[in-house]
Amino acid sequence: MSLLRISPFFAPLLLGACASVVTPGASDLVVSPETFSAIPSEMDASASDWVAAFEDPILQALVSEALDANPTVAAALANFDAAQAGARVSGAARLPSLDASGGYTDQTPGNTGWSSGLEASWQADVWGRLSDQARSGALTADAARADWYGARLSIAASVARSWYALIGASQQAALAQADVEARTNQLEIVERRFQRGVVRSSDVRTARSALASSEATLASRQRAVSNAARALEVNLGRYPSAQILPAEDLPTLGALPNPGRPEAMLARRPDVVAAQARLAAAGYSASAAQKALYPGLSLRASLGDGGADLADALDFDDLVRTVAGSITAPIFQGGRLRAQRDQADAQAEQLSARLVSTALTALREAEDAIEADRRLDQRVAALTVAADEAREALALVERQYASGLSTIFELIDAQTRQISAQSQLITARNDRVDNRIALHLAIAGDFRAGGGVTASNIDN
Repeated sequence: MSLLRISPFFAPLLLGACASVVTPGASDLVVSPETFSAIPSEMDASASDWVAAFEDPILQALVSEALDANPTVAAALANFDAAQAGARVSGAARLPSLDASGGYTDQTPGNTGWSSGLEASWQADVWGRLSDQARSGALTADAARADWYGARLSIAASVARSWYALIGASQQAALAQADVEARTNQLEIVERRFQRGVVRSSDVRTARSALASSEATLASRQRAVSNAARALEVNLGRYPSAQILPAEDLPTLGALPNPGRPEAMLARRPDVVAAQARLAAAGYSASAAQKALYPGLSLRASLGDGGADLADALDFDDLVRTVAGSITAPIFQGGRLRAQRDQADAQAEQLSARLVSTALTALREAEDAIEADRRLDQRVAALTVAADEAREALALVERQYASGLSTIFELIDAQTRQISAQSQLITARNDRVDNRIALHLAIAGDFRAGGGVTASNIDN
């Protein structure tokens, strides 16, 4: 069985395949380069905990809370537990079974009887069919385990995104509030100048219109804050009351984390690992379906006794012993066994195609996030300049308007440009933080959960 080199967390997942079943891994089906195409020249290779890398204690507390309370994570853990139980069921078929029986018969008056017995049976795994089924069950459990970790990683990223979306929405609302206050002051100035006959009534109406538009924007931004708070609270498993308070500012990002080699990244991705495990499980299921066409050997042994009295049924001196062996071979079952074999083969082909799709999607997500980080950094830098210049331009126009050298339209336009530039800067900073989280999610970055548990040592 050809496998990727995998991290310690996933190391036990895909081991133990038999020589008769060869299941390709992602590296066999997808040819990846030595390095990512969009990789920058400078990267941070020191960070091993992406949540801690944001240097935000509130975020770390929120992630720990979500991992303990989020229902999606709980459902994934329950699914893993169920898959483990299913694996034990599959493995139990290789062991002998022992049943006890007892009975009482009363057919006619005076014709009663008691019986007791033990029966042991065992199906010999001559061709390895039962072993294949057991391996398939174990690999299915391994896939569920990877799904569980994937759910934890996804929720951690979702909490981080929601937290910083709340901060960004709060900053936008604060900016809109400042705009309303500025427009209110402008209206007061225009109204005083109108009373003195310096400006026309159209200037007053224009200022009122600008204030009303700003108030509408403020209402929309405040609604966005409430929605962001509720989204975060749901991720935390709380009631969505929109009562969680944001921090004051978005984090300052450092250098891009080193994503490693594409092949190693695929080996960390829980969705890729789960897809590989399911493909391997399907391979064993197909092998077991093929071996169901072969003859099977069963052994049965029984001990029994009976009599008119209960004491006779429990008299071990008169036990009847039976030992029997049988060989059965399927001859005609309406094509059921061959159809099951063909179905298992087709399912394996389907899962192989899904593995390719999952791996390619993983590589695209990583490349997109790496490329976007550089572009968003450039955008933030440009918008910082734009916001600074718009702020200076507004100050100049305000002085000119007070001196009668500018019109109300020029003042409103300068105010609008300044607010727009600051709003775009907040959005760009938030987008870059969101993209950095997307990168950590794409490369399956390690993080430390509550209680000192990391992604690489969960359940080891």
